[in-house]
Amino acid sequence: PYDYAALEPCISAETMEIHHSKHHNTYVTNLNATLEKLDAAVSSGDVSGIISLQSALKFNGGGHVNHTLFWENLTSKGNSEFPTTGPLKEAMDARFGDLEGMKKEVSAMTVAVQGSGWGWLGFDKKTGRIEAATCANQDPLQATTGLVPLLGIDVWEHAYYVDYRNVRPNYVSAIWDVINWKTVEERLVSAKA
Repeated sequence: PYDYAALEPCISAETMEIHHSKHHNTYVTNLNATLEKLDAAVSSGDVSGIISLQSALKFNGGGHVNHTLFWENLTSKGNSEFPTTGPLKEAMDARFGDLEGMKKEVSAMTVAVQGSGWGWLGFDKKTGRIEAATCANQDPLQATTGLVPLLGIDVWEHAYYVDYRNVRPNYVSAIWDVINWKTVEERLVSAKA
């Protein structure tokens, strides 16, 4: 939804191009291949074949779902304004005290992800509250925790290594400057409906 250079200096055009055109594309390509195999296994009644595809579905399907959300989560630095009123601010204040409280909790959890994974802000339909969470690898938030994803931070090294090398905390700190809060709030409103 924007040029690869739109997130600079937080995320470079080089990182965005590699991340989108190589990594996300690979998840989509592999998901499509897995879905073809699944269709064949279902059509032939091959239950063992269906079961054997679950890992590839979770990894590549999760990679596609997570990255699609991730691209929509981001906007140019000048367009990243947290709302001063409304449902997102109210939910944030109720759960975390304020925006800075949320950033602190989500950042700490996200930086602490062992290996590769995601930091999340999600909506819990059971409690009606927003929550911080993490998921390993490409595990999609809703399918693995039940939380509706509002905001995801990719902490696979491909998301930040060109710009931040192995200093994940600096990347997580910088990403808050390019969050599309309008999209986050729209997801919250939709999740509450």
